Amino acid sequence: MDESRDPQDESGCTLSDESEEEVDESVAEDMVRLENDFQGIASRYRLINRIGEGTFSTVYKAEDLQYNAYKNGWDAQPFDNSSPQKRQSRGPKPRFVAIKKIYVTSSPSRILNELELLHDLRDSDAICPLITAFRHQDQVIAILPFCPHRDFRDYYKGMSMNDVRVYMRSLFVALQSVHDHGILHRDVKPTNFLYSPSRGRGLLVDFGLAERAGTDYHFCCCELAPTERQSRFQTSTYKIMPSDRGRYPNQKTDTRPTRRANRAGTRGFRAPEVLFKCTAQTTAIDIWSAGVMLLTFLTKRFPFFHSADDIDAVLEMAALFGKKKMHQAGMLHGQMFETNIPTYRESGYSWEKIVLWASGRDGSKGGRLHQDEKDAIEFMELCFAIDPKERITATGALEHPFINSYAPDDAEDMVDLL
Repeated sequence: MDESRDPQDESGCTLSDESEEEVDESVAEDMVRLENDFQGIASRYRLINRIGEGTFSTVYKAEDLQYNAYKNGWDAQPFDNSSPQKRQSRGPKPRFVAIKKIYVTSSPSRILNELELLHDLRDSDAICPLITAFRHQDQVIAILPFCPHRDFRDYYKGMSMNDVRVYMRSLFVALQSVHDHGILHRDVKPTNFLYSPSRGRGLLVDFGLAERAGTDYHFCCCELAPTERQSRFQTSTYKIMPSDRGRYPNQKTDTRPTRRANRAGTRGFRAPEVLFKCTAQTTAIDIWSAGVMLLTFLTKRFPFFHSADDIDAVLEMAALFGKKKMHQAGMLHGQMFETNIPTYRESGYSWEKIVLWASGRDGSKGGRLHQDEKDAIEFMELCFAIDPKERITATGALEHPFINSYAPDDAEDMVDLL
C-alpha cells in the first residue's frame, strides 16, 4: 500500500481554539451538498464551517441540536458550574461536534476498519472518540467530539523545553493507549495530534491509515538473528556479483519476486523500515514519527524533512545519519543502499550539530545547547534507533527522565494531564 500524505494535511477537528469564523462561499456550498446527501442530518446538526481537509476526508464543525436527548459520556467540554438562574438567563449552551465526511474513494473495508479501531479505543482519554456514524448509499460520515486546539504552526517555535516535555508526554500517553491495543496508527504527525497549549493536553486523531498489528504480515529479514542475516547476505546476488552493483536491474531479466509492503503515512514522518519495504512492521514506526515531531521542536523547522518520494526520503536520512547507518538499515530488511553523492559522509553528523545549525546557532558563533536540549536529544536518539527492536516503546518513553523531569505546579494538573 502506497499512500503518502502531505505533512500539513489537516485531519483534526478544528483549526484553532477560537470560535466561529467567516464561512467561505465555496465551503457554504459544500455544506449544503452534505446536507442534501444526508437527508435529515440538518435536523440533528447545524453545520458551521469546514475545519479540516485531508487526503481521504473533510471535517466540519457543527452544533449538536439533539445533545440533551442522549447520554454524552464523550463530552470533555468544561462543565458550566454557574448558578441555575444564570444558565437559564443565558439559554442552553451549544455543544459542538466534528463531522468527518469520508470520501467515496475510500474502500468500504478501510472505512469499517477506522470505525472499529475508534470503537476499540473509546475508553482512552487521549484518543478522539467516535460518537456515532451514518451511511447513506455510498456516503459515510463519522461524528466525533469537537476538540479545541491551536494550529501547530502557530505555537511550536515559541515552546519552552518544559512545554515540549508536556506536549511529548501527552503524545506518548496517546501512543501507549493505541499500542497497548495492538494498533499501529501509521500517521503520527502534528496535524493529527490536536493539542491545546493553554490546557497542556492533546488528542490523537485520524485513524484512516491505522491497522492492527500483524495485518498483511509476511516474514522479513529483520526478524532473523544477526548471524543468520549475515549468512544470507554472503550468498546474495549483491555479494556474489559485485560487477552489477550500482546498475539498475533489467526488469526483463530480473527474476527476483516483487516486494510489496505497506508504505502508508506522511512524507517526512515515515520510519526507515517503511521506506525499505519491511513486511513485518510494528508499532515502532509510530515512535519514529514522534521523534520527528520532537526534532521539529528542537530545530524550529516544520516540516523538517521535505522529501518528494521514498528515494528522496532515504537520501535525506543518509545526509543526517550517514551512509553507513542507512546501509545497515537496508540490510536489516534485505535491501541494499548505495549512493555516490560525494557530499554524503559515512558517519553522518551529531544531532547536537544538526540542532545548532538548524536553529542558527552554529559553533563558530559560540552557540551552545542548553542541558534540557541535550536531554531531549538523548531521548530523541532512542526514538531514532535504526533497528525497530531497539527503538524505545511508548511505555518506556513515559518512564524516561526527559519526559518525567517536568512536574506541573500542582498535583491536580498532573492528574488532568494523565
